[in-house]
Amino acid sequence: MGQPRIVIVGAGPAGVRAAQALVERDIRPVVVDESRRDGGQIYRRQPEGFRRPYTKLYGSEANKAEALHRSFELLRDRIDWHAETLAWNVEPNRLHVVQAGQAQVLPFDALIVCSGATDRVMPVPGWDLAGCYSMGAAQISLKSQACSIGQRVVFMGSGPLLYLVASQYVAAGAQVEAVLDTSASSLRVRALPRLAARPAVLLNGLKLVASLRLAGVRLMTGIKPVEITGSPREGVTGIRVCDGRGREHLFKCDAVALGYHLRSEAQIADIAKCEFHFDAGSRQWLPRIDEDGRSSVRGIYLAGDGVRLAGADGAEASGRLAALACMADLNMSCSQPEVAELRAKLRTVERFRQGLLQAFPWPHEAAAELPDSTVVCRCEVVTAGELRTTVSELGACEINRAKALCRVGMGRCQGRYCGHAAAEVVAHAAKIPVEQVGRIRSQGPVKPFPISTIAVRGAQ
Repeated sequence: MGQPRIVIVGAGPAGVRAAQALVERDIRPVVVDESRRDGGQIYRRQPEGFRRPYTKLYGSEANKAEALHRSFELLRDRIDWHAETLAWNVEPNRLHVVQAGQAQVLPFDALIVCSGATDRVMPVPGWDLAGCYSMGAAQISLKSQACSIGQRVVFMGSGPLLYLVASQYVAAGAQVEAVLDTSASSLRVRALPRLAARPAVLLNGLKLVASLRLAGVRLMTGIKPVEITGSPREGVTGIRVCDGRGREHLFKCDAVALGYHLRSEAQIADIAKCEFHFDAGSRQWLPRIDEDGRSSVRGIYLAGDGVRLAGADGAEASGRLAALACMADLNMSCSQPEVAELRAKLRTVERFRQGLLQAFPWPHEAAAELPDSTVVCRCEVVTAGELRTTVSELGACEINRAKALCRVGMGRCQGRYCGHAAAEVVAHAAKIPVEQVGRIRSQGPVKPFPISTIAVRGAQ
């Protein structure tokens, strides 16, 4: 009997550790990733030829990034590595991918999906102006091109990534005008018992904030976004916010990075017909898994931020645990003490995650206050007013019904950046809980690719 065919989607922290666990047991997995190099988003590598030191590129995460990259280099000769490869559809025991303009089908006995996460963004008037980026896009610009998104940058949103990316920009020599957090500082005090589950991580976060203050960056918490100022010709020129006392502040800038923690990239799991559940703490739908990463579909395992938004450390642990579960289901021996250790680590990570949700909540109430003219879906230029009209006049109280009627979430990003905010707008307009609005259903291809791929090559 030959080796089991195991395919891993994603070469970030979860995917690398899953591959490592399999290789240690003499299994040669197939690993696919959209990027040219390994590392995922959090530990995204700089291009070949760039020589910026790890401390400048990753800041406080430098040691972890370097360790993951070294681990992957040691695996390269023992895995089938498919870089710049889009996993766009999945059928029973068949993963559809596109690489270098060619469509391929990768058969599998087990699929470990480590698809990661993308930015979670709440619209604000003016966020469709040139010069407004997501937090992840700002980070990609710095890591992949060694460029700042602007000469004077403001970071706005909430969550640890807000402070991490701002500090990385400061370390790179960029001019950071302000870091504006919608969450109140009092929430962090209340969350301390849960955040204390990981004291080293908590301390690191405090150090990031301190380093920004020492660099002279203006920090504000408990703010309420008003608008991003500018014009179609000039792009972003500034940002207006109100503080906790209702006083208005204007920050001059030519670029804004927005982000409210993360949303799981769960499209592959959805297409594979995995069950989902509504996570009340984060107000988003997540794939359902058991404690080791098994999905509801036999042979499909889920790990990393694509299923549990637990950061890089949690992703590494869950990736390894999912690989061990996969091997156990294939009647291969695995270390039960290690399984128990990884489960315990993830329980600690989960407690910390709950603390983060308490300290940095998704500002869902802001969706109700968006002016009707605010663009919610930038791909299709659907405004908050059009969404509300779709609810009030056409009775679309479910997000896929709203999508069909007004095209929200129907553009290039397929609802990745507008879906959560659009659901909140619909929920408020319909006066129902957001979980009743549902989630935008996924379908292949999960991301666009050239039509010539299908017309000329086709999937085999």
